This record gives sequence, structure tokens and C-alpha cells, in this order.
Amino acid sequence: MSSIKEVARLAGVSVGTVSNVLNRPELVAQETRLRVQAAVAQLGYVRNGSARHLRAGRSRTIGVVALDLSNPFVIDVLRGVETAAETADLNVMVVNSSKDAAREARLLEMFEEERPFGVLITPVNAEGQDRRLGRLVARGIPVVVFDNSSRQGRGCAVAADDVLGGRLAGLHLRERGHRHIAFAGGPFTVRQVEERHQGLAGAMSPGDRLTVIPLPDLTVATGRTAGEQIAGTSPADRPTAVFCANDLVALGVLQELTRHGLRVPDDVAILGYDDIDFAAAAAVPLSSIRQPREQLGHTAALMLLEEANQPDFHEHRQVIFQPDLVERASTARTR
Repeated sequence: MSSIKEVARLAGVSVGTVSNVLNRPELVAQETRLRVQAAVAQLGYVRNGSARHLRAGRSRTIGVVALDLSNPFVIDVLRGVETAAETADLNVMVVNSSKDAAREARLLEMFEEERPFGVLITPVNAEGQDRRLGRLVARGIPVVVFDNSSRQGRGCAVAADDVLGGRLAGLHLRERGHRHIAFAGGPFTVRQVEERHQGLAGAMSPGDRLTVIPLPDLTVATGRTAGEQIAGTSPADRPTAVFCANDLVALGVLQELTRHGLRVPDDVAILGYDDIDFAAAAAVPLSSIRQPREQLGHTAALMLLEEANQPDFHEHRQVIFQPDLVERASTARTR
């Protein structure tokens, strides 16, 4: 590999001039700039980004610790992060905690060593996050929590109001005459699951019946398990509607109910959460509680950039987006 000294020798300039051409070209006369650029091309010179970042004290990479990369909702959030990062000429490195607290701890240790520009994270365990994230902050690495608002006012966080989302779901189903509603989701240690259930329960009236179908995870497969349980219940005891903690679960419920010959929404209405693209494309288009997915990621990244670039003037804040209901065929019939 060629060195910056070889580029300077070939172009007949100093190493400092080559550095200016690479980093601040507006400071170099056009004739000199073109000569240096020709030398760079001829030698195939590539800047040593690692050394440059070491001198600067941090890299030009935003680290993202995602909770579950198998969920299309997370991918949409990351698109918003990438848009903001590209505008700021930053790279994005995404790692997946897979909802495993021990794995998350190892990933945060890696980022602590690598000294990224900043870290975005959806923590596995909101209550245990402060100590781990505090170590990054103590090393001058800004942290923004996304899809989670429970940092108790310390640091920046971006989330949607999941209690409101659950309440919108409950009100929507009750307006369509449903008085026995199932909630399918889990584990309840996940803040989003607990708050969506809380919102649903708060929207129900005395005399209504709420059945909880606890799940170990929020996937299509666990949704099929919930659908099988609903389908196996006698018609007299079967819930007339099911609110799923996310759209993947809702898709699994839909598949299983259809396999058992139950009609959606005539026999059982289904309402999901997140409004991923697959929701509208389902065999029976799914009603869903929509979150501003890309806006959530974009906002989190902008807050991180602000704190990294202006630490003395930055003020931590919590940004909460309001979800809204998207009605489709899976809840359309009035009972």
C-alpha cells in the first residue's frame, strides 16, 4: 500500500498539502489540488481511516444496538438513522442484541473500546441500562435510546406512546362491538409489550372480558401458537377480537385462524401494531397501530449528532411520538 509521503513525493508537495487536499481541499490552489489528486489516483492511495480516527479520539461511525433485526419495524427505523448519518458523512454499524442482555453487554463493551461517534440503542432491559450506558457517556461517547423512553430523564430518548397505542386499539375494537378481546404478546418484561397491554386494559369497560395470551417472543411463529389457542377455544368462550403486540404476531394469528377455517373478521377480528409493509399486503389486510418508524430513527440520529457536535450546548430531552390507527379489512365489520 502506498503512503501519504509517496503521494507528496510524486506530486512534488509537502505531506501537509496532501492532507489539506484530502481533508480541506478548499484551502489548496486548483493546480496543486489536481496534481495531488492525480498522484493519489496513480498510486491507488487510500487514507488510513483507523489512524485518523485514533488521532481525532473517535471514529466517524455511529454504532446501533438493535433489539431484533428480524422485525421489519426495526429495519424501517434504521433507514431513518442512515438518512441522517449520510447527510453528516457518517457510517452506520448495526449490531443485533437479539433481546439477550448478556450479548448486549458484550456489544456495548466493544463499542466502548472502538470509540464510535455515538451509540443508538434499544435496550433489552430498560431498568438495567443506565450503568452500562453511563460508562459510554463517561468516555465521551454520546448515547441516545430509541424506541424506549424510560431513561428517567437522563440522556436523550425517542419513542412512541405505546400506552396510547394500546388504548387506540381497545377503543377501536370496542367501537366495533367487541366485548371479549384477547391480547397476544410477550414477554411482559419488554416495555413495549407491557405498555400496549396496559393501554388496551385501560380502554375496556366493566363487564368487558380481557384474555391474555402470553408469548415468549414477538414472531410469526408465536403468533401461530396464539392463533391455534384461539381456534381451539369453544365458540361460546372464544374472544371475538385479538390485539397483537406487533404485526408479526398478527400475521401468525391470521395464518392459523385461516387454516382452521375461521373467518377474519367475521369470526375473529385481528389488530396488529407497527403497520409494517406486510400488514397491508396480508391475505386479509391487517388493521394496525402505526408508528412513524423512519421518523423515529431519523430523530434519534439527529439528537445524537447534536450532542456529539455541540456537547456544551446540548440539552437532553425525551421525544415521544403519537401513534395512530390504520383500519383495514381485518377489523372492518361492525358486530
